[in-house]
Amino acid sequence: MSKTLQISGILVDVSEPLIMGIVNVTPDSFYDGGKQIHQEQVNALIEKHIADGAHIVDIGAFSTRPHAQFLSISEELDRIESLIENIKYNFPNIILSIDTFRTEIIEMVYKKIGGFIINDISGGVFDKNMFQIAAKYRLPYILSHLQGSFDSMHNEYKYENLITDVIFDLQVKLSQLHKIGVVDVIIDPGIGFSKNIEQNFTILKRLKDFEILEKNLLVGVSRKSLITKSLNITAQEALNATTVLHTIALQNGANILRVHDVKEAKQCIALLSLLNK
Repeated sequence: MSKTLQISGILVDVSEPLIMGIVNVTPDSFYDGGKQIHQEQVNALIEKHIADGAHIVDIGAFSTRPHAQFLSISEELDRIESLIENIKYNFPNIILSIDTFRTEIIEMVYKKIGGFIINDISGGVFDKNMFQIAAKYRLPYILSHLQGSFDSMHNEYKYENLITDVIFDLQVKLSQLHKIGVVDVIIDPGIGFSKNIEQNFTILKRLKDFEILEKNLLVGVSRKSLITKSLNITAQEALNATTVLHTIALQNGANILRVHDVKEAKQCIALLSLLNK
């Protein structure tokens, strides 16, 4: 497994776990919808994420929670276009990832700020040109697992063998990416997408199986419904449980955590590091 990622010609060390801080510029995200609509709010959150220890900041303008509003391309562009140049100007050294499944968004952001990481929850399913755009601009790509369409991606899906099926699907797409020249690929097993609660926990328990793909592994469980539904709590009450699952994910092989709460994730990584020493 490579211990570096190349982003705009810069080598990023991933020998120690990295934290990706979430910045949702949406009115309807499941946890923080409406909190970061204006530039000042976005900048304040990014500044906090950096101070708390984030290595990557993930910008998303399209909520993918269950029953989220479907945005037109122009609506998604409007939300992110007015922010992205200002973000790059105010935080020139931060690594950005763009949470989108549309190549139009990738094209616009690349022309404005240059290199970043593509975070495509659909694994190239929703936009068939996504792999080609990653190759065209030599952008790192987060390859996520998902079944179905935008409308059905949160439905329970029947697998013949959950882990084998997910890994096989990712391996097929990984081969496609490699053939067209996309080298820096991060694997996301897609916790919360086309899987029920039991299947999500099975993936967490068996993360080490994904080492066969020989790629860095991103896990996103922060305040998600596998926590809230299991414990009958709200997303606002789910920080402690999120930290528990982050600990399990790290112990089982995750080396990038996508989180709402950077400080707590950083503390989790620090304590595990001391334990492992």
